[in-house]
Amino acid sequence: MIRQSFFERNLRYLFPLPAVIFVVVLMVFPVCYTFFLSFTDWSLTSGKPLNVVALKSYVDVLKEPRFLDALGRTFYFTFGAVIVEMVLGTALALILNRSFRGKGLVKTLLLLPLVATPVAIGIVWNLFYDPTIGILNYVLSVLHLPQSGWVSETKSVMPSLILVDIWQWTPMITIIVLAGLAGLSSEPYESAKVDGANSRQVLFRITLPMLMPTILTAIILRAIDALKTYDIIYAMTGGGPGYSSENLNILAFKYSFEYFRMGQSAVMLVFLFLVVMGFSLGVMRLRRAFEL
Repeated sequence: MIRQSFFERNLRYLFPLPAVIFVVVLMVFPVCYTFFLSFTDWSLTSGKPLNVVALKSYVDVLKEPRFLDALGRTFYFTFGAVIVEMVLGTALALILNRSFRGKGLVKTLLLLPLVATPVAIGIVWNLFYDPTIGILNYVLSVLHLPQSGWVSETKSVMPSLILVDIWQWTPMITIIVLAGLAGLSSEPYESAKVDGANSRQVLFRITLPMLMPTILTAIILRAIDALKTYDIIYAMTGGGPGYSSENLNILAFKYSFEYFRMGQSAVMLVFLFLVVMGFSLGVMRLRRAFEL
């Protein structure tokens, strides 16, 4: 009988080991370290060593009005953007699922917002939004409509940022839903045709119910990304004017690298982590209900 070496006996563990180490070092450790820091009062400007204070940092953060406002803006931005993106993206996918001239060109144009970098998008949209030379105010003036300050006014800055997010990420929803449409079975449609169902009945009683798992998957992916949005907001407003576009990521960044209050910044990131995790698990549970 040939005796196997240690490596031969443990090949099934050794092959995935580099991937496991990568995940632990770059994903698990930062999350665990952030949780640990959230129970400390670590501040780079105090000159004091790191000290574990249990839940004191959590209490201090919950008493901070800017944190509660930033949490509200995070939800406002996420739900405002994702709901419109899902409706528009699904509608576009249903249109593109049909045959028409120029369909390939339209699909190619839809990819352009996805390949642009957030900083470049922020610069271009800031030019569009400029109150004096921006094209949007020019169009409003031509139509004799009231002009807006867009990202320079506290009342309009969040809707303006949501509009940019919708422009950039609606194509992603369209692509996901198109892939779901391509995988639908043709048998229900054939039965509906035999039964004399009209297009409205086919859409709401066959297509959309069968697409719901795909739509919910798209919602999970998009909502997670929207909850963590940092780059486009920082590139366009930096959280301003004032604090009117400051979400949790922007606030946590400022607490870390402007105020150097690492413990409280970690608390905010823990709250963000819990929000993302809770939302994802809730939608995944809903998705399983539709698959039954």
